[in-house]
Amino acid sequence: MNAVAGHAKRALGSLLSPQGVIGVAVEAAWIAAHVALYPLGLVEDRIEDATNHGVGHLPPAHRGLIVGDVEAAGTPIILVHGVIDNRSIFTVLRRSLRRRGFGRTFALNYSPFTDDLRVVAARLSALVEEVCEQTGYERVHIIGHSMGGMVGRYYVQRLGGDTRVHTLCTLGTPHQGSVGARFIPWPVIQQLRIDGSIIDELAAPAAGCTTRFIAIWSDLDQLVLPQRNARITHPDLRARNMLIRGVGHMSLPVDRRVVHAISQALAQLDHDGTMISRGATSIASTDGRAEADSQVCGGRSEPAARLTSG
Repeated sequence: MNAVAGHAKRALGSLLSPQGVIGVAVEAAWIAAHVALYPLGLVEDRIEDATNHGVGHLPPAHRGLIVGDVEAAGTPIILVHGVIDNRSIFTVLRRSLRRRGFGRTFALNYSPFTDDLRVVAARLSALVEEVCEQTGYERVHIIGHSMGGMVGRYYVQRLGGDTRVHTLCTLGTPHQGSVGARFIPWPVIQQLRIDGSIIDELAAPAAGCTTRFIAIWSDLDQLVLPQRNARITHPDLRARNMLIRGVGHMSLPVDRRVVHAISQALAQLDHDGTMISRGATSIASTDGRAEADSQVCGGRSEPAARLTSG
């Protein structure tokens, strides 16, 4: 109980800060917009091989943010939404990625009445195979919001998806479970309790996993409690945890700093998964261990220690 009270106190402090007040306003505005867009997201995404990747059509200001070769620009990106949601949550992010030259984006839609995360992960596996067959690419990137990140991670760790997924980027995903999940009597939510079955499965050894992980989390997340549970701490995974301050759970996919961080992370990939852009995460940079947290301010990722040293 004391731990819960401590988490609540820290969350309240973030909420009452100037940045927190702005974040709450943005969260409310985006939720209202998302409600209007929600019906449009009920329609299944079509698997089409888009060809508008590259930099030629972009203004000079955007060209420096994106990939330096056509192959990396064309790598398919699959978007996975959270529970009781649909692909409309990625409307802004998807448009922003395309403007930066990432032309192949696809979305997985699944039922809001889903009661087992494993079933959704199996559907994701099938979609990845379909996308690879359609585009001719052997590997993809996955971006998952909320529970969508857990779907992607389950696919990578438990269904052999690391052979297909180069980078899994998660936004506000309860990697270590959420305290609030125990109060919601819904099977798929119960799986995301701190002591939930999915959390236990993903804590199993994952030696040799080749996928690169980027976990973006916020101190204003009102659904992942404590907020730091949205970090990846598994010792076998190559992961970078990025803290974005003052952003609500639903606003993470539309925050400009998040869009910039994702674009930078997926840009300028070498053939072996290493990065040729300073400040981005190399797939081989951590020797199999999760990196320390980074904070993202003004579109740049810096080690947390450097930002707090005055």
